[in-house]
Amino acid sequence: MSQGQWYPPEWPERIRALATGELTAVVPRRAATVMLLRDGAAGAAPDVHMLRRRTSMEFAGGMYAYPGGGVDARDDDRLVAWAGPPLKEWAARLGVGTEEEAQAIVCAAVRETYEEAGVLLAGPGADTVVGDTTGETWEADRAALVARDLSFAEFLRRRHLVLRSDLLAAWARWVTPEFEPRRYDTWFFVAALPEGQRTRNASTEADRTVWITAAGATGGFDAGELLMLPPTVATLRALVPYGTVAEALAGAESQDLAPVLAVAREEGDGLVLGWPGHDEFTIRLGAAPASGGDPA
Repeated sequence: MSQGQWYPPEWPERIRALATGELTAVVPRRAATVMLLRDGAAGAAPDVHMLRRRTSMEFAGGMYAYPGGGVDARDDDRLVAWAGPPLKEWAARLGVGTEEEAQAIVCAAVRETYEEAGVLLAGPGADTVVGDTTGETWEADRAALVARDLSFAEFLRRRHLVLRSDLLAAWARWVTPEFEPRRYDTWFFVAALPEGQRTRNASTEADRTVWITAAGATGGFDAGELLMLPPTVATLRALVPYGTVAEALAGAESQDLAPVLAVAREEGDGLVLGWPGHDEFTIRLGAAPASGGDPA
């Protein structure tokens, strides 16, 4: 197991409780996260924007991740001004049953990126994008979105903006293991940092942000220097082969969006936990919960 991954000591107990029916799986909440990319200097590999979640956070505390979060109940508001592929195409690509679900997931991706990184994938028209999202009025709207005092549809309407769904490309889908108390069904997207915009740490959930190459981030994980959850590591590894942002965006079309969900099995007096198609995260857990630290 890579040194950069930490597995909670209560996992074996919860896995067994789920298997015996003593624990009921929580229904996962829909979520979206965006890997913002920018081209490196002088032909270097693209950088990806990452934030480190505060250690005080209940979910993934201390972990490096991308801007993102759960779908808001109003993200499927049909008033959202839309540009890019029609919702029918998005629904097919995301593997959801309705256009409303597709809009909610894409809206969540754009909204959360604005809330947590100050980057807005929207513009006055279908072929434009805002160039600057700084200033008091922008910050007031962003704060209202975070507080859920303002819906994303109303935010766009008020500023006469169109959501640029064509600036996003779906990359992967991961579902939190069934034995976890807090679960998400998360769609991962890639997007280029719009010209004129700059990221910033606008999230109260993060204590730092970095621009780093995918290879640099996975190298930090492998060395035990950067903590990450399996979906983050897997999506970073998939980004490594691409030499430019344009190549990565084009490569998104070939990425598999089948949901990845961990599977546990009994082996001897222990447990083996694995993520199908991602053998590097397979771990062996002891017969009883560890007293602390890494139970593998």
